[in-house]
Amino acid sequence: MDYVSALLPPIVMAVFFIGVIVTIVKSQGGANKAKEDAAVDAALARAESAPQAPKGDAQG
Repeated sequence: MDYVSALLPPIVMAVFFIGVIVTIVKSQGGANKAKEDAAVDAALARAESAPQAPKGDAQG
């Protein structure tokens, strides 16, 4: 019965991992996809337009 106790944790982890992957795949798209994409695009645009300090100017 040692094989059961040796195989049980990896099997349980695999089942939970598959559940997480299925949940992620199912949550892609849907009614809110356009709204989520717009929010990401707006955040990227803000990050790109923000002024950045010169790389050689370190504070510390």
